[in-house]
Amino acid sequence: MSQAIKPIAIYYEHPHWFKPLFAELERRGTPFVQVNAAQHHFDPAQLNGDGDYSLIFNRMSPSAYRRGHGQGIFYTQHYLGHLEQRGKRVVNGQKAFRYETSKALQLSLLESLGLPYPKSRVINSPTDALQASDGLRFPIVVKPNIGGSGAGVKKFLTREQLEESVNAEPGSPAALDLGLDTTALVQEFIPARGGHIIRVEVVGCKFIYGIKVHLTGDTFDLCPADICRTTGGQDLQRAACPVDAPKSGLKVEGYTPPDEVIHGVERIMRAADIEVGGGEYIIDDRDGQLYYYDINALSNFVADGPRVVGFDPFVRLVDFLELEASEASEATEASQAVEVA
Repeated sequence: MSQAIKPIAIYYEHPHWFKPLFAELERRGTPFVQVNAAQHHFDPAQLNGDGDYSLIFNRMSPSAYRRGHGQGIFYTQHYLGHLEQRGKRVVNGQKAFRYETSKALQLSLLESLGLPYPKSRVINSPTDALQASDGLRFPIVVKPNIGGSGAGVKKFLTREQLEESVNAEPGSPAALDLGLDTTALVQEFIPARGGHIIRVEVVGCKFIYGIKVHLTGDTFDLCPADICRTTGGQDLQRAACPVDAPKSGLKVEGYTPPDEVIHGVERIMRAADIEVGGGEYIIDDRDGQLYYYDINALSNFVADGPRVVGFDPFVRLVDFLELEASEASEATEASQAVEVA
């Protein structure tokens, strides 16, 4: 990449997940700037109040509130909107982040695309959870609309268990917590055939790899950067995590989904304007039905990609970012030339 091109801005919050991305950019000598989404400000009268970039790559996490950075979630929508209104190139922009921060919108998108998803209802009050579960097959889960890394998901084996939680003292550990925007899904729990789910990753809205994540119990935190072993029991190098991070116990292996699934995930990504991200699906062990159940604009690549999927996904990602930065710079120069003329 030419040094004449302005730096790529990586707008992020998590302190460890993006170390492999930064390392690949540094290895190539690609100019980039780290922009801290957890402590940020902008001037509506200025396009780049904190720097002049070729493009901005949005890596803000919806689970930031678990690290004391919840203020950055809604703020990010405003910042991305500001950039896009001024014509700045943003990878995973405002629309993508809107889907990232709304499980309800994700299901509406799947419905509009005619793709299968677990039967669900959307609520804005814990007291509605019981009525919303009418007609659903137990077990069910209640998922906060803004989650990230499985945050706040609760499973209920019976209607009686759900009723106890609904009637629990607000704020108690047993009570339902609908999360930051007091919105949640009441959704049928899908038992995974083979004890695994599939995650499909895209760059430039195009499939790059899939993985099987083998589950351990009722875990809902399936961050691939935190997975610690192959199915053969080999420890993975988790460069995205601090060295003292607890091991998740999850195991992973590379997997290529059927073509129709790959095409389905690519359709989802294009419709949501998620250029770098992924989707997850599960096969119901009871009847073999496939369900898409999660859409991720902040999908972290699997730990130790070369060992698991045969290549380093961060190389593909930086290839994409460099190309987009070059094209964005050329477009800006052309626009400025027209204005001068």
